[in-house]
Formats: sequence, C-alpha cells, structure tokens
Amino acid sequence: MDKNRTIKILLIEDEEFDVRRVENTIAPFSQRIIISEVVSDGKSAIELLEKKKNEFDIVIMDYQIAGGIRGEYLIKKIKDTDPSIQIIVITKMTINLTDYEFAQSLITAGAFWYCTKYPVDIEEYIYQPTDFVLSIFNAYEKKELLRERINSKAKIKRNVEGILTSKQIIGVSDQIVKLREQIKKIADSNAPVLITGESGTGKELVAYNIHYNSVRKYENFVPINCGGIPEQLIESELFGYEKGAFTGADKAKPGLFEVGDKGTIFLDEIPELPLTSQVKLLRVLQDGEVEKLGRLDKIKVDVRILSATNKNLDEEVKAGRFREDLFYRLNVLPIYIPPLRERKEDIIYLTDYFLNHYALDIGKPMPALTEEAMSMLVEYDWPGNVRELKNLVQRLLFYGENIITPEQIANAIGKSTSSSGGFSRDDGISFKSGNGYPTLKEMEKQLRLKYFQYIRSKTNSDAEAAKILGLAPPNYYRMCKELGLK
Repeated sequence: MDKNRTIKILLIEDEEFDVRRVENTIAPFSQRIIISEVVSDGKSAIELLEKKKNEFDIVIMDYQIAGGIRGEYLIKKIKDTDPSIQIIVITKMTINLTDYEFAQSLITAGAFWYCTKYPVDIEEYIYQPTDFVLSIFNAYEKKELLRERINSKAKIKRNVEGILTSKQIIGVSDQIVKLREQIKKIADSNAPVLITGESGTGKELVAYNIHYNSVRKYENFVPINCGGIPEQLIESELFGYEKGAFTGADKAKPGLFEVGDKGTIFLDEIPELPLTSQVKLLRVLQDGEVEKLGRLDKIKVDVRILSATNKNLDEEVKAGRFREDLFYRLNVLPIYIPPLRERKEDIIYLTDYFLNHYALDIGKPMPALTEEAMSMLVEYDWPGNVRELKNLVQRLLFYGENIITPEQIANAIGKSTSSSGGFSRDDGISFKSGNGYPTLKEMEKQLRLKYFQYIRSKTNSDAEAAKILGLAPPNYYRMCKELGLK
C-alpha cells in the first residue's frame, strides 16, 4: 500500500451526531484519512459517485439511511457504479456478535466490513474505534489491488483486440464470409481443429483468430512449426526434459506444451512430426498428460490443439507416415481455406489493404493502380496465394511509384507481359526496377526468393524443400522469414 496516498472517504449519514463520531474516530489519522464528501441519502450518494468517478476510495454508510435507497440495495448500487470501491457499514441495530445471517447478507451485497454505532454509552467515537480504523486501511489496500487487477485486465483486453485487428481475415467472397462464421463457432469449443489449405493461404492466421476469439484468449498462444525443428530435438522441444535426462542437460527445460498450459498449441506442418512424437501427442490428446524426458511421473496440461497442413492427411495415413488414430483425434473440427485463385473477388480488397498497411508502415503515400494493373492481379493464378500477394505489394512499394502499371506488376512477379496484357510463362528475373538498376544485394535477395519459391512449389513440405536446398530446417525457416515467405 502506498503510505503517501490520502484515503478519500464518501460518508453517507443523515445524523449530524453520527457524522461527528466518525470524524472523531479518524481524527488521529487526519494526514492519511479524509472525509471528502458527506451526503444524507442514498440517491445523492449514487449521483455523486457517478459524477466523480474514481475520486473516492471508500464509502462509509449508515445501514438505516433515510430515503428510498438503503441497506443491501444501496450497497449493490454503489458496487454497480464502481466495483473496486470498498464499503464499510455502520449501524445502530443491536447486532449479536454471532449474527452470521446479517453479516452474510452484507458481504453478499458487496460490503467489506461493518460495525455497530453504540451498543454502550459512547458519544465521542464509533464503537470499536481501533477495528474501525484498521478496516479503513485494509479496505483501501483491497481497493488498490482490485483497481490494479481491473486495469491489467483492461490492458490485456486492449492487447487482444489489437492482435485481432492486426490478424484480421480480409475478404468479401462467400468462402471468406463462411470461414469467418466458422471460426466464431469453432472458437467457443475446446475440441481439436485441423486447418487445411495450400501453402500461403493463411492457416496460421486462422489459428490466431480461433485462439483470440476463444475463452483462452488471455492465455498463451504457442505456434510450433513441426518441419522447422530437427527430428532429434522435437520431443525435448515439445515435451521438455529434466536435469540430467541426457548428456548436456544441466538444467530442466519446460516443453512448449507446459508453456502453453491453459492456452492453445498450434502445430503447423503436422505431417512432419515423427511417428514416435505422434504417439506422445496422441497421449496428450487422450489423457491431457505430457511425458517429460528424465521424469517418471506424467505432467497434467490443459491445452487446446490446433494443427495445420497443406498435405492430404488421408494419403499420409495410407502411406504409413501418419497415425490413423492421431488423424481422427486432430480432425474433430476441420477447416478448409480455399486458394486465392478460387476467390478472385478478394484480390483487390487484399491488395488495397496491404498497400495501405505497408505504405503507412514505411511512411510513403499509398500508390494507385491502373485498371489494367488491377485486371492483371485478378487474372494471375497466385500459386503462392495470399503470402505471394503480400510480398508483391511490398516489392511494388519498394519501387516508389505513385501509379502502379502492369509492367511494374510483371517486373515484381518476375514475369514478362504478353501483347494481350497477360503474363507470359517465363520465370526470369528482371535486372531493372522502377528507380533504375537494383543493387547486387537486392538482386541476390530476388534470386534467392525466386529459387526458394520454385523449390517449395516442387515439394510437399518445408522439410523436403530444406533437404533439397541443403539447409537444416531451422535455417530454412529463418531464411524464409527473412525473405517474407513466412
């Protein structure tokens, strides 16, 4: 408790004699406790509390105040006005010390403490003055803790709203409208969700929206790329280990399932999970228990599991690469995200959103698109889906032009335009940009980007692409992030 803060009291009392008794009781503590306002009826008290929000710390009220609003009803009205404010009740009623029913009715209504006014002939102060003053200090401390908790919850709520704003699913097509409705329904459940769709369609985006629209939204959201963790490390990453579990384990490490306890785990590229780890994941789904390396007893966890894949899991099961029982456990609530080429009406909306977002981010004016440029964007088949469109917009802004033409779009995609205004099918790289010639570093990035996209389009997973490129999965994932492919 802040010992320098003054405790401000609203006193609700209709008898001058009793006002003086409260004043006399707190007089020795006048540097810490002050009576800011005195009102004589409940209606005036409620109006004052609504007018002067957060100006009072404690209400001291006569239980038998004059007027229509009194007793437990007045207590409830005060708490409705400000849930954090604490209420101390004083009463003339002859109350036996074991009158638990009366005490319970006050606590249920929202009072912090109560005391009698004069069971004996005391005129100078409230009966039990020491307890009365202590209750004021304790009530103030409880009020401070409650306001801090309310402010923390409000801050977390604003953070969640900010995340949902930044992770909103853009589009007006029937498929996207249906997808948003599906997410809202699924968010209310705790059942596992399997999200399917081509690479770049926004599976992680859907997972974010499910979590932050659910009752778990204030808990951790833990995304895990199953193809980005080396096979020999994946179990220790997911489930953790105890000190001494293996050579080099000099301290215990919590697994990602422990980190995500009470929250949501998102398993991206779920088919890349080794069969041995699939068995342990199945146990988590069945029993809510994690087997930690080096530990005999199991750890209970409460997590919701969302998973995603761009592969056909039915075929993976038939090929023996994925457990059938795990597939059925994960596929309780399926969500399919259609590719961008199947929802052409969303392309212009997405382009406009990304142009506005990234132009603001880099402090440039938002460029305009010619009608021919818009037509080219709609006609393109977008093999990289929304991710490719996002990357394209960033490259167009890099050129710094005020008006975007078909030639600039073709250059940004790395294809030439045909005489009909469409794309011709060469995957060459242009040596020109809107501002002349790119630097060697820019060309190296462009070449690496095109080659990564090409290899990924010829493979079924990030792990397979990393192997062809001769990269460890974590390095592949990191480089994809640097190139804007993740």
